Amino acid sequence: MNKTISFGPLRTSVVELRDITKAWLVLSLAFAFIYSGTHLVGGSVMGIWSFRFLMLFGVSLFTAGLGFLLHELSHKLVAQRYGCAAEFRAFDQMLFLALGLAFVIGFIFAAPGAVMISGMVTRKENGIISMAGPMMNFVLGLLFMGLTWVFPPWASLFSVGFSINMWLGLFNMIPFGPLDGVKIFRWNTLVWAGMVAFGVFFVFFV
Repeated sequence: MNKTISFGPLRTSVVELRDITKAWLVLSLAFAFIYSGTHLVGGSVMGIWSFRFLMLFGVSLFTAGLGFLLHELSHKLVAQRYGCAAEFRAFDQMLFLALGLAFVIGFIFAAPGAVMISGMVTRKENGIISMAGPMMNFVLGLLFMGLTWVFPPWASLFSVGFSINMWLGLFNMIPFGPLDGVKIFRWNTLVWAGMVAFGVFFVFFV
C-alpha cells in the first residue's frame, strides 16, 4: 500500500521518496561523468577512480541534486495548489539512457522521470504547472551565479551549480515528448519563446 506522508502542505509517499532518491543519485552520477571528463569518447574512463571524480560527484549531488529536487517539487506544489494529486515517478529506461550517454559520449539527457498529475486542469493551468520546474532551475542558476561573486573562494563550486541549473532549465524547454516545453508551448508560445531565449543566453553567452 502506497502510504501518504505529509510534511506541512506537502503530501508524498514512500514510493515517491524512493523514486526521487534513485533519480537524484543517477542524475548526479551522470553530471559527475561530464564534469570529470570520465567518458569513452573524448575522455578517459580511468578518471572514475580518482579523488577528483568523488569530489565532483559530491558537488553534483548538491548542485544537480538540488536543482532536480526543487524542479520536481515546484511542479508538485503548483499541481497540488490546483487541486490535483501529484507524485514523482522515475523512468528507469531514461535513467539508464542518461547514465549511458554521459559515460559514453559525455552528454546529459536529463529526463529521469516526471511528476504524474491526476485531476482536471485547463491548458493554461497545465502550462503553468509545467513552467514551474524550469523557472525554479533558472532562479537557482541566478542564485548560484550571485554566490560566485559573494563567496569567491567557492566560485568553482557555485559555477557548477549555475551551469547545471541553467542547462536543466533550458533542456526541459525542448517541446518534445514528456518534457515541460511541450505543455508550455501549447499553452503560450510567447512564454515558451521567452524562457528559451533566457536559457540560451545564460547557457551559451554567459
